[in-house]
Amino acid sequence: MTITSAGRPAPPRHRQERPGGRRRAGRRRGRRIRVALAVCLSLLVLATAGAGWLYLKLDGNISTFDSGGVSDDRPRAGSSKGENVLLIGSDARTDGNAALGGGNKDDIGRSDTTLLLHVYADHRHALAVSIPRDTLVTIPPCKLPDGSWTKTQTDTMFNAAYSVGDTAKGNPACTQNTVEHLTGLRVDHTVVVDFKGFARLTEVVGGVRVCLPQDVYDNDLNPHRTTPGRLLFKKGVQTVSGQKALDYVRIRHGIGDGSDIGRIKRQQAFVASLLKEVKSKGLTPTHLLPLADAATKSLTVDTGLGSADKLISFAMSLKDVDLHNTKFVTLPWRYDGSRVAIVEPDADALWAALKSDRTIDGKNATGKQKTPTASPTPVSGAGISVGVYNGTTVTGLAARAAAALTSDGFTVTGTATATTQDHPTTLVEYGPGEMSRARTVAAAFPGATLESVTRAGISLVLGQSYATTPTASPTAVPSTVADGARSADDNPCSNLTYG
Repeated sequence: MTITSAGRPAPPRHRQERPGGRRRAGRRRGRRIRVALAVCLSLLVLATAGAGWLYLKLDGNISTFDSGGVSDDRPRAGSSKGENVLLIGSDARTDGNAALGGGNKDDIGRSDTTLLLHVYADHRHALAVSIPRDTLVTIPPCKLPDGSWTKTQTDTMFNAAYSVGDTAKGNPACTQNTVEHLTGLRVDHTVVVDFKGFARLTEVVGGVRVCLPQDVYDNDLNPHRTTPGRLLFKKGVQTVSGQKALDYVRIRHGIGDGSDIGRIKRQQAFVASLLKEVKSKGLTPTHLLPLADAATKSLTVDTGLGSADKLISFAMSLKDVDLHNTKFVTLPWRYDGSRVAIVEPDADALWAALKSDRTIDGKNATGKQKTPTASPTPVSGAGISVGVYNGTTVTGLAARAAAALTSDGFTVTGTATATTQDHPTTLVEYGPGEMSRARTVAAAFPGATLESVTRAGISLVLGQSYATTPTASPTAVPSTVADGARSADDNPCSNLTYG
């Protein structure tokens, strides 16, 4: 500051602007903006590169099976309104699984658990159907390692399909073919998880809550032991992961009724608790990516899920499925000696309900309201038994007719394929003294003709005309199936009679 001779501060002088000063200030601001943009772009590039690296890493983890093994003779695409996902628990002996209880490393791959998950079109409901491994089914032609195809096998245990070809990793395509043949539903995706992958998944979620009705020892897992061995699980609620989780779902002897059906119930309870753990943490990238990393290291999937973005996109599509609306049931069954037979027409009615996206309590879960179709004049089939035969090449026609007959009170004695599949119209064959009852059956199928035969009973042979006739959807999953359903939000200690 300058002081005048009078002792007062001199007035400030106006600063002269140097030529080009404003331009230099503008250039400095421009440089700062460019630096900020460069930093932002660099961070964006790094983030994108990081995500790309992560997806490449996940892609490198994923194994796919040969889609050439999937049969060409399969239900048409869109035959079901929702999505159907086949989940196979592999009893593989390879890649470190033997150490977790998979058996000898040179043995062939087997399927230990199979679930068909139907995700309804509204993406708010889901129904998982367990198929017992000892169920007697028809295994259609399947591809062998040398490229040839097997012949159809009848009255064969269901889990034998996975072992077709005697390979160490198994044959998921053959299991898929068998499920499509059994249900008439097109399988959209197939996922196989082995022992090691299952154990790892339970560790990533931080363990799964289970409940035991009693103390469990080594000899409950291995009945060949002569002594009880170590205490594996205490009675009551506990959290398990890794090897302990695997032991829990594999225990069969010494707990419950010791049957495979009992073990299925316990496995359903476990998967329900696993889903609850995943949902409680939120389906966000933070929680989903570690889960995806663990999953992709242990899954074998069809080519439709054979990349990280497809797999994660599919997982994210399930985020709105409610736990209470996620149900677990078992294929309608009965014992046939030491094996399991399918109970009809209940099983056919179950598949028909899934095809039309009807929930376990009969609700429309297509995501949109349907205009009811016209139906034939109602008839009462009380006291009338009828066998149903598909006289066409349209898959699932017998199941559809069986469900309609059952809802009208008829007793369906069984469903099968007719001797020939070239029937243009529906035919009702009836034996001596059955004309009146046969007319009642025909009334439920407009256009059906009657034919007298010498054998006893009534047979309904469906023709092409029935295949093109719109019918009302079945009202619900059969009560014999629904009554034993479990929800994913059930208390793990509820229904401790399961295995």
